[in-house]
Amino acid sequence: MKHIKFIALSLATLIATQAFAAKQVVVYNWSEYIPEAVVEKFTEETGIKVIYSTYESNEVMYSKLQLQKNSGYDVIVPSAYYVSKMAKEKMLLPLDKSKISHFKQLNPTLLNKEFDPDNQYSAPYLWGSTGIGVNSSEIDPATITSWKQLFDKKYAKQLLVTDDLREVFHIALVLNGHSPNTTKPEEIKQAYELLKTLMPNVLTFNSDAPREPFLAGDVSLGMIWSGEAVMAQEEEPAIQYIYPSEGAIFWVDSFAIPAGAKNVDEAHAFIDFMLRADNAAACVEEIGYATANKDALELVEEDTRNNPAIFPSEEIIKAGYFQNDVGDAVSIYNQYWELLKVGN
Repeated sequence: MKHIKFIALSLATLIATQAFAAKQVVVYNWSEYIPEAVVEKFTEETGIKVIYSTYESNEVMYSKLQLQKNSGYDVIVPSAYYVSKMAKEKMLLPLDKSKISHFKQLNPTLLNKEFDPDNQYSAPYLWGSTGIGVNSSEIDPATITSWKQLFDKKYAKQLLVTDDLREVFHIALVLNGHSPNTTKPEEIKQAYELLKTLMPNVLTFNSDAPREPFLAGDVSLGMIWSGEAVMAQEEEPAIQYIYPSEGAIFWVDSFAIPAGAKNVDEAHAFIDFMLRADNAAACVEEIGYATANKDALELVEEDTRNNPAIFPSEEIIKAGYFQNDVGDAVSIYNQYWELLKVGN
């Protein structure tokens, strides 16, 4: 009997082990947005395999989820205004916060925002800004203080702009004295007309790794994300990050679970792991964006904590703008964006 019992227990253990090993979570995220070592650590600690793929824009992620009827992925990382949009369209599952123990470590100033009241659908991961990148070996940074200077004709075919319609339109809208979250067709059209005058200066649209054209010497001026600027500085200290006088573009990228997710428990486990202070700190150190985890700040290096490109002052934050969902007006933005990129 003991022998039979031993075999039964061994078989039960084997089945449990196989079930444990079979667990997986499918993550769809921005390029270079989680250190590989952190992903590996998650699997080591939980036994859950991570199937990982990336996208270059919210629009690409959104379109793919629509085509797949919100299935195929368990965790996505949309920006704030896309959380609102996708929640309204029933593309997201409500989070079960009882399964996210580290949610309490998040900075209250990043919670309960207009785009997701009570954080029903999202948990903030990283936040940052879009400002101006300058190679100081080519251009004196003291001469660059405003978005206006990107329009100077002396920079013909020298600029990088992000391949992000809301960010690019943001520049023209604030220069025209309008809200970057406007839904008024006449203001969006006016911004388009101004951006047409910027296009002769644009060499490349890049939302994959904007630092690369700077590091390659292809561009010396243009739009860049704060974290990309920080990573660029590690290789080339001459690349500097400037907050424009009109205010930088601020954003929050959050974890969310698509409505058609197959591995919902594993998705919650992954989100909880990523929100943990030690893992959040590791992401800041490698990626260069600010973490939403307030407890993680004590774990990052002092140089990182004091880097204004990562953690700007309250004054800079107040002068900037966070992007909101513009609802149906996004179709107007899209119309002019396509015209802009084809040169009409």
